[in-house]
Amino acid sequence: MTQPAGSDRRSLLKAAALGAGLAGGLEATSYLSLDRYGRGLNSMPTVVMEEFPEIDRSLLEKYTSFDPELGWVPQPNQTKQKDTGDHLPGEEVRSVVTYSTDEYGSRVCVNDRDPDADVTVSTYGDSYCFCREVDDDETFQSYLAEELGTHVGNYGGGNYGLDQALMRLKRNYPDDPTDYVVMVVTAASIARILSVWKHYQEFGNVLAVKPRYELSNGDLELIETPVDEKDDLLDLAAHADFLRSNDYHYEHWFRPHLATFPYAPDLLGNPDQVKYVLYEALGELESEYGVEVPGVDLGKRQARTNLRLEQPRVKYHERLFDEKEDLFSAIIGEFVSYADEQGFTPVFAMVQQLRYARYEVEHGPIYGDLLDRIEERHPDLVTIDMSEQFDETDDIEAVESLYVQRGEGGHYSAETNERIADVLMEELFEERP
Repeated sequence: MTQPAGSDRRSLLKAAALGAGLAGGLEATSYLSLDRYGRGLNSMPTVVMEEFPEIDRSLLEKYTSFDPELGWVPQPNQTKQKDTGDHLPGEEVRSVVTYSTDEYGSRVCVNDRDPDADVTVSTYGDSYCFCREVDDDETFQSYLAEELGTHVGNYGGGNYGLDQALMRLKRNYPDDPTDYVVMVVTAASIARILSVWKHYQEFGNVLAVKPRYELSNGDLELIETPVDEKDDLLDLAAHADFLRSNDYHYEHWFRPHLATFPYAPDLLGNPDQVKYVLYEALGELESEYGVEVPGVDLGKRQARTNLRLEQPRVKYHERLFDEKEDLFSAIIGEFVSYADEQGFTPVFAMVQQLRYARYEVEHGPIYGDLLDRIEERHPDLVTIDMSEQFDETDDIEAVESLYVQRGEGGHYSAETNERIADVLMEELFEERP
């Protein structure tokens, strides 16, 4: 075999060194990009960097909603204001929403509680029930209260699953009983009821440890949260075996998305991940220097990219409805049983999260005809598929118009909340004068 000449050998070595350098540079850039934009609560939804990120005590101190029974819960008698993001980098904040709770921990209502009222209503569920991103007087509960002339309780909890909503109902109802209880959740509940640590399915949500139900011989059994004190969150690795064995998503979602060496394929394997990193980096430059990238609406592009990155999770949730419908239905059954025990009319309303909108316009609801089957199984339960109540079902831009357009995005606008109140009036109180 002929050996390469000295100059040729040197050329090969230089080429190899250059290739190794480029590969090393690409690997370093990929790792740094993933590390920068793949950590934290609002990070890239397709990649997670580590199982047990360090939790800073200052972050823990801001976690005022901790609850040893439910995981977290809106606290009573609080007022919080949040920047909606309705402004460009360097501009003065133009819009801030106010979230206020009363002595019961319910979001405030335009009408006071009245034990002699003709009808009373309370609502339980997730952030769509709480009505994030709109003011206290722009929730569907507020509009419904004005229509009915009565108090409407709002016991929604951010990121709640159907399981937590039911637990909160059982805890709160004896102190605040109502004639109607409306359970309002998104389809994300199918994943949330299988979770005990949100980080395993919503990467970066490291403070959210919760209880859940499991089915044992057809009966619901409660798995309590292992975190009794807020400070226990600083060492969740001590509960690793419990969290891994009781959270369905650890094996089925978290481990397949955990980034490992080499990191370049984890970043470059999806073009939308590269776009995500690019838009995030440009957004940081805009914020730092107070300038806009000419002709580019980074917020809109980033939101669209993020929705595309969410599609694998939407398909995952669709599969969960096929595989875990029995647990979801059992929790609904427990809600109906509790209603019969307490003597109120149970109502279940499914609302549409923005992350599902694009997929469902093309494929239909990820839960199929589940609500029809639930209604057949529980004749005393009123079921409402809220997406079917709107005309905006076949066009993605029309569907997106139902939501807050800037800021966090993904939650219904004040106008849509008013329409939801109208639907509830028609479905529940149409015979009222």
